[in-house]
Amino acid sequence: MINRQELIKKYLDFFKSKNHKEIPNARLIPENDPTVLFTTAGMHPLVPYLLGQPHPLGRRLCNVQKCVRTGDIEEVGDETHHTFFEMMGNWSLGDYFKKESINYSFEFLTNILKIPKENISVTCFAGDKNASKDNESAEMWKGLGIKKIKFLPKEDNWWGPAGKSGPCGPDTEIFSNNVEIWNNVFMQYNKTAEGKYIPLKQKNVDTGMGVERTLALLNNLKDNYMTDCFKPIIEKIEKSSGKKYGKNKEETKAMRIIADHIKASVFIIADGVAPSNKEQGYILRRLIRRAVRYGRDLEMTNFLMKVAEPIFVIYSDYENLQKNKKKILEELEREEVKFLETLEKGMNIFVKLTKDKKEINCKDAFLLYQSYGFPVEMIEEECLKRKIKFSKDKFENECRIHQETSRTASRGKFKSGLADNSEKTTRLHTASHLLLAALRIVLKDKNIIQKGSNITPQRLRLDFNFPRKMTDEEIKKTEEMVNSEISKSCRVIREEMSPNEARKKGAGGIFNEKYGDIVSVYTIEDFSKEICAGPHVKNTCEIGHFKIEKEESSSSGVRRIKAVVD
Repeated sequence: MINRQELIKKYLDFFKSKNHKEIPNARLIPENDPTVLFTTAGMHPLVPYLLGQPHPLGRRLCNVQKCVRTGDIEEVGDETHHTFFEMMGNWSLGDYFKKESINYSFEFLTNILKIPKENISVTCFAGDKNASKDNESAEMWKGLGIKKIKFLPKEDNWWGPAGKSGPCGPDTEIFSNNVEIWNNVFMQYNKTAEGKYIPLKQKNVDTGMGVERTLALLNNLKDNYMTDCFKPIIEKIEKSSGKKYGKNKEETKAMRIIADHIKASVFIIADGVAPSNKEQGYILRRLIRRAVRYGRDLEMTNFLMKVAEPIFVIYSDYENLQKNKKKILEELEREEVKFLETLEKGMNIFVKLTKDKKEINCKDAFLLYQSYGFPVEMIEEECLKRKIKFSKDKFENECRIHQETSRTASRGKFKSGLADNSEKTTRLHTASHLLLAALRIVLKDKNIIQKGSNITPQRLRLDFNFPRKMTDEEIKKTEEMVNSEISKSCRVIREEMSPNEARKKGAGGIFNEKYGDIVSVYTIEDFSKEICAGPHVKNTCEIGHFKIEKEESSSSGVRRIKAVVD
């Protein structure tokens, strides 16, 4: 059997042999990307470069990126859906295009992974009024001896733009034995705000290949949870619960959910997120609590730390997991204990909501489910005990209404997407560098670093390590210092250098994280020097007037500032 680390090594070695440079595995919390809560694809850290900024490592890149997607969280529990997964990717930033991309994919699948070409099928873009049929890709596949080729419409074989405008293009999806394993996106158009599709000067290739799904395919497994990415976790759950995986449908589903959610939680905590009621912290809390709920179905209690242990062995190549193991396990245990207490409170709420009633209101049932983590099975059980009527149909309808609202909100959050490289966002990005430098001076702490950043055209949000609330005087001084640097019309200079050289020159950055051989460093005269992907203004005078609107707690030991420019 081929294991996870062997597959990843084969992939990276292959693309390095094709003159690709390996780029760092980015944090799960996107830097300066307001479009999503988590890194959901390998292209997220590459946004500025896909838009034309030169990458320090060149125009051919590859990596394996850890990702979290929670849009289909309710689907987790079958053989293939996951919230946390790894995505292998290779990119061309205005270098090679369709021919080379397709040839590389074919060579890797048939020569390296030894998949018979007879098992491979592909889909290509069928064309519409805005963009022509992708005969070019189809002819290339035919030339390689692939006979099973389908043309599908835009909803199946087209990527982007992420917002209303921006880079986009057709993709070709690759299947083996009817399982999709690879997607090659050809960014060749720019969709304008008016809806026109203009050919791009810099044509990019963006590909994605899921580690878990590919491993299952190569090992003739229909169930991703039987690969070495999951099996040790499943075995630990079997041992802790006394249940057998695969024997009972509902118990098997519960085991998959627990394994997936605990793994995702471990990685999210490792990247500096703590359970909370806001944004990433809320998602983390929901994942942990869902795992605990399904653990109760398997008659497991106080189990999160035990079940998490194999994750540190499976992913021994992630230094930040090993380094933060104690903190991660403590956070899981703390949240598990807290949730069990919450469930008790929820039971008290249940009793109050149903007192002297013959039926529980669907909105009340949904409140118990959403706010107190009551599984619907528990609501049904308690209603049955008390001879209270419970309409599961009405409850599920309430869930659907909530899910649609959440999806609409998510679509709105994603709206600015890859295309959002606007002037206002760029100004705010440079302002965030000035803010970070000012905080170090005003708070007399050189060790202050950026713990998270979210920038939209409306405002910037900067999270930084600091143990207490800032005083009004400190906030005022910080604001004045930033505006002083803006008024000096300081030049913003970009340089490329090694991480060691950047450190020696005093650049800010988290140097215990994996960098590439070359990084971009942005210097604002003698005030600020940071490793960053950009984009930035050329001169601070372009920023405008800076104003701090709010300073608040983000999580334990982390403060958050929201600010605007006008």
